[in-house]
Amino acid sequence: MAVDVLSTVLYSTMMGVVVSAIFSASTHGKKKQSYFLIVLLGLLLVHILGELYIYSGVYRYAPGIAGFQLPIRMLLGPALYFYALEAMTANSNISKKSYALALLGPVLVIIGTLPFIFGVSPEDKLALANPATRDPELWKIAKLTCLFSAVTFIAFTFAYLISALKLHSQHRNQLMDKYSAIEQRAMEWLRLMLLLWGLVWVMYTANYVATFTGIRWLSLGFVLPVLELAILVAFTNFALKQSELTDAEKVDEPTKSQERVSVISAEKMGEIAQKLKTTMEEQELFRDEDLSLNRLSSSVAISENYISETLSQHLHTNFFQFVNGYRIDEAKKLLLNTDMLVSSIAYEVGFKSKSTFNSSFKKMVGTTPTAFKNAS
Repeated sequence: MAVDVLSTVLYSTMMGVVVSAIFSASTHGKKKQSYFLIVLLGLLLVHILGELYIYSGVYRYAPGIAGFQLPIRMLLGPALYFYALEAMTANSNISKKSYALALLGPVLVIIGTLPFIFGVSPEDKLALANPATRDPELWKIAKLTCLFSAVTFIAFTFAYLISALKLHSQHRNQLMDKYSAIEQRAMEWLRLMLLLWGLVWVMYTANYVATFTGIRWLSLGFVLPVLELAILVAFTNFALKQSELTDAEKVDEPTKSQERVSVISAEKMGEIAQKLKTTMEEQELFRDEDLSLNRLSSSVAISENYISETLSQHLHTNFFQFVNGYRIDEAKKLLLNTDMLVSSIAYEVGFKSKSTFNSSFKKMVGTTPTAFKNAS
């Protein structure tokens, strides 16, 4: 295999991005979130070095260590999940059992690749790189090793990716129970990155399988490293800019959600609901862009738990939707009766950004604010 100059340059660039990100993360102080990020970046660095080992042609000088990155790569999924767990869970305490389970992936790959690691000499491994010199029987071992590690990687990694996505969903739902503005707290970028990492790892596995099986339609060429570089740059940028959330903004405990059980009567909830509506309409608390459940609780002199129960059980909504409903209603009045700019209206009614206003308006009204105004 000749040196792939473009892929070598791209993966070398990725290596620089990761090393720079590790240095930046190490300057963030003694925060567990930063430690987990550094570990994740370190594992990505090993993955990148494994690709450089192939594309740069270094494998010709050290064929005996071919596949060294395969077991370590299995830790990418767990590391990404643990980072999400630390970032979004209050008082997170990852158990020894969780760490042991994360090590199961590398152990499986090591066991599955033993025939290739110890059954094929460095000289024979080097010969396998050239179709003209490879031994057919040893090539079968190499292909089986490839397929086993690829399937194991996808199954193991996606189990953790799905867990991380579920955790993010739980985190977002809890924020909507407490805050009227969640864009700075919800870490929506992480959800997008989880989906993109899943995509790129599927593509990576397909490309990896194509290399050993010769299925050309699976081969992605330079497209894969370009996509990997773009996602890596985006991920490191978002992760380094993400400030640490307070315990109140994090998930209390990453457990299965349970149906809320009423502790106050329907009559009492009706009274609370009426008081909430009256207060919101008369005092226009919704105009406060940082309005929280705690602030509303203080204004109406009702406990947060009672308000939350009333919103979910009696009004069938959450705090986020309850407050933004008033904001959208007020925005509709301003759109119909004034010449204010849409951006000005967004801030006037309590939204922190025009983009959040537009998405919330369209979700509740079915059209954009501009289209609503033009249609009136």
